[in-house]
Amino acid sequence: MSKTKLLIVWTNGDKEVAMKLPLLYGSVILERGYWEEAHLMIWGPSIKLAAADEEVQARLKQMQESGVTMSACIVCTDDYNATEALAAQGIENTHTGEMLTECLKDDTWAVMTV
Repeated sequence: MSKTKLLIVWTNGDKEVAMKLPLLYGSVILERGYWEEAHLMIWGPSIKLAAADEEVQARLKQMQESGVTMSACIVCTDDYNATEALAAQGIENTHTGEMLTECLKDDTWAVMTV
């Protein structure tokens, strides 16, 4: 069985890193047929960027419009007072450890951590 789905776990709070890998790659992967399904998991310091930076928010919207689904760690969003800001962007605030564990155990998912 080959991997057809990609989970991008974005934890890095550096904007340049965000714009040059998870958000750039994530914005084209479905359109170009690299993966059949993709999910961006926002965890840790990346939540601050997603909640506050307009350029990052624009890239997240572009990814969502291309079909990439998204979730954020509810513990982290609460810690950073960003739960409402991410929910307003259509990002599900949830206990992300559950999905991460499922994807790590499932042979159809590839997991990339940034």
